[in-house]
Amino acid sequence: MRAFRIAYDGTDYYGFQRQPDVPTVEDAIFDALRALSVLEPSSRKPEGYAAAGRTDAGVSALAQTIALETPDWLTPRALNGELPADVRAWAAAEAPDGFHATHEATRREYVYHLYAPPASGAASDWPSTPVDDDRFADACAALSGTHDFHNLTPDDRNTERSPTLESTRDGEFLVVTVVADGFARELVRRLVSLARLVGADEASFEAIDRALASDPLPGHEGIPPAPPEPLVLTAVDYPNLEFETDPQAAESARAIFRQRALERRSGARVAGQIADGVR
Repeated sequence: MRAFRIAYDGTDYYGFQRQPDVPTVEDAIFDALRALSVLEPSSRKPEGYAAAGRTDAGVSALAQTIALETPDWLTPRALNGELPADVRAWAAAEAPDGFHATHEATRREYVYHLYAPPASGAASDWPSTPVDDDRFADACAALSGTHDFHNLTPDDRNTERSPTLESTRDGEFLVVTVVADGFARELVRRLVSLARLVGADEASFEAIDRALASDPLPGHEGIPPAPPEPLVLTAVDYPNLEFETDPQAAESARAIFRQRALERRSGARVAGQIADGVR
């Protein structure tokens, strides 16, 4: 058994888990394993395979983790030889027999890069309501701890969770770190969405109380998920695994994602020029 750290840009994928007729990150990984003859063409998935989590469509990852039974020669570098450029393996760890990447994770961390100009700042032409940092931090504190989040996920079971939300200001962005042992579907994005509503004074703190109450929210009070693209799965902890970075694979990942960052900065400037030039 071997576990691999996988980084990916989720923009062009319909989530991590395989789905019929649409591209997913897991499809890309399984295609690579088939190309390397680690997975037989007729096999549904590798022996012993499991993944740490199922990120939604558009969500990216730094430390998604998969584990499977694999030959000794399958390193992150070898896996990258068949993976698309926007999916990169960069570290690996030997795992004990029977290891399960989903069930044995003890901590998961997500980071959401929320565009949220400060309420105390100058007016902005960009379409976003200013956010009061103190109100946002208080909302994060109110949403932290053990609660039944049935109103903040489409799941109908296993909705009691114990997340911790913290935020830091970085220019016009609030960087929101959300940590728990596990998450229900869309929970992180709905937590961020509700905290933003309160921080922007578009909802009262009573909205948090209603969302955490046992009664279901009526449709018009439902909390929509924040957009997926600013969300990154940044860490998954396994106390008994020691991951070793593959230097060549890691450098490949850094180079590819730095180039993508540059392309998106350039693209943002072009779009901004067009927006500013339309009169």
